[in-house]
Amino acid sequence: MFVTPAFAQDAAAPSMGAGDLLIQFAPILLLVVIFWLLIFRPQQKRMKAQQAMLSAITRGDTVVTSGGLVGKVTKAVDGEDLEVEIAQGTRVRVTRGGITDVRSKSTPVNDNKS
Repeated sequence: MFVTPAFAQDAAAPSMGAGDLLIQFAPILLLVVIFWLLIFRPQQKRMKAQQAMLSAITRGDTVVTSGGLVGKVTKAVDGEDLEVEIAQGTRVRVTRGGITDVRSKSTPVNDNKS
């Protein structure tokens, strides 16, 4: 059998400087920046726009629910629930989170005409 002995190297391993460390982590940092710019930042903007749309729903708006029902908001309270009329005389309660789109914004109706 031919076995060659392995000998340890006498030379000390080169020390890593700050520049070498930065070069090793540069691809990881680049990926983090790319993910932030392409995925996280647009998602945060989309969520902020969705929250603004939901908080701006008023009485008389035509909305689309996540179930696909289209109706007119008859009662909008500052809380979580909305009352939506989906047919003549048929009203359902929907949470604001269940609204996916506001089709048409209407001007608020003033019931207190003098």
